[in-house]
Amino acid sequence: MANLILASSSQYRRKLLSRLQLPFESHSPEIDESPKFGESPEDMVKRLSEEKARALASQYNHHFIIGSDQVAVLGANVLTKPGGFDAAFEQLKSQSGKRVLFLTGLALLNTNTNVIQVDMVTTEVAFRQLTNQEITNYLLQDEPYDCAGSFKSEGLGITLFEGIYGTDPTALVGLPLIRLGEMLRNFDK
Repeated sequence: MANLILASSSQYRRKLLSRLQLPFESHSPEIDESPKFGESPEDMVKRLSEEKARALASQYNHHFIIGSDQVAVLGANVLTKPGGFDAAFEQLKSQSGKRVLFLTGLALLNTNTNVIQVDMVTTEVAFRQLTNQEITNYLLQDEPYDCAGSFKSEGLGITLFEGIYGTDPTALVGLPLIRLGEMLRNFDK
């Protein structure tokens, strides 16, 4: 297998990828992650995943480059990383008692052939009814300000849910390992 590059500066994605016990390097792709006018959340996470992978292609030939992106969708609203307590509080308050879709884009680029596989994994999260005090306590303990949707499901954030519905539990954290394994095997054929 060619060398593996994770096009991300995310500590969460690095930790997930290390579970596959494959050697890899991680580098930030430094792209503009702004949505395009009229772009659906589904199209956006796929596009950004591909752009992240392609952004490093000129630096790493003979590599497999992984790009991934995630957004949360609540009704017509896209929830991104809150950046701080106040925005995180508002996000969690808006999600209380509701179901939220988490869209995780994934791209795997083979720089030897310039062939890329792009997909998206959807996870639905059912939030329980949350009080203001529960939200405050949670945010002060887990500090999920760099996480789409304002929680860490691999941490204390799991206590905010009634249920998680999807095919790959790692997709909710930000890198769908089941789908990534399939993509890697596709290139191995």
